Amino acid sequence: MILLTALCTACSEGQSQQTNSETMHNQLTEQEVEDGWTLLFDGESTEHWRGYNMDAFPENGWQAEDGLLVFRPSDSGEWTSGLDIITRETFSNYEFKIEWMIEESGNSGIFYHVLEQDRAIYWSGPEMQILDNINHPDADQGVNGNRKAGSLYDLIPAEPQNTRPHGEWNSVKIVSDGPVIQHWQNGEKVVEYERWTPEWFDMLHESKFNCFPEFGAMRDGHIGLQDHGDVVKFRNIKIREL
Repeated sequence: MILLTALCTACSEGQSQQTNSETMHNQLTEQEVEDGWTLLFDGESTEHWRGYNMDAFPENGWQAEDGLLVFRPSDSGEWTSGLDIITRETFSNYEFKIEWMIEESGNSGIFYHVLEQDRAIYWSGPEMQILDNINHPDADQGVNGNRKAGSLYDLIPAEPQNTRPHGEWNSVKIVSDGPVIQHWQNGEKVVEYERWTPEWFDMLHESKFNCFPEFGAMRDGHIGLQDHGDVVKFRNIKIREL
């Protein structure tokens, strides 16, 4: 009887710990509140987001689902794109945190310093790549792995490459401090670069962004999440302005 009671107590404590852990998602700790963090998704409301070149949040594709911000493509299976979402506010110097999970063979991205205009979001906003590196062909394209998850897409590879596989959560931090940008992934800094230097412009000149002078040029811009036609999930989205 004593052993059975102990086992039941341990089981109950385990369930309690699991519940407590789950309820910590999409919340700010007391320290984060003190440090000036703002929650951009509380698990239910999408009030901080709207569609790119839209006044409102998209009616299809994106939804709050079981405490997650989720994109699901249409049942037709055809990728029409155009359903990227952006923050309603613009930001300049900040730390931005988010966690993502991608489906098998999935592709998505996180954009920052986005300028809304009559062309696709990626022609202005640099992109931190989201990818199932193991199964998506993009991982083997580009130069030196600069299309793998965590990379400055198509420009600078993430090193070390520490992405977790599809179906698992990856934590991200993007730091924008004037011209200096950092990508952090799963606790490690994987990319750092400085905009508006001769080296920056030389790199862009040799890239597909050469004909788009607005790419990476904005000091103040939106943060965006990409519709790339694959299921992707986000949680714990928060920002602290520097």
